[in-house]
Amino acid sequence: MKVMTAKEVETLLLEGKKIDIIDVREVDEVAEGKIPGAINIPLGLIEFRMHELDKSKEYIIVCRSGARSGRASQFLESYGFNVINMTGGMLSWEGKVE
Repeated sequence: MKVMTAKEVETLLLEGKKIDIIDVREVDEVAEGKIPGAINIPLGLIEFRMHELDKSKEYIIVCRSGARSGRASQFLESYGFNVINMTGGMLSWEGKVE
């Protein structure tokens, strides 16, 4: 599984790179703040909503600490998706939130 730190993700955003972020936290957690532009698909719904994702894109998967995003990354990878787990999750995020 590919991984990236929160700082590396923040740097990509600051450089103006177009990245696709999926936040797998629950709706109430995301309401407290998420990375700008991130799409919320709670972990329990990934299996039912993966048809919304594009296998030609690379997705950065985010959660609170990195554990749920790791599980989501392994699951999506097993279906042929190109994913990167953001280690440390939102607990490590120092950038802007919306």
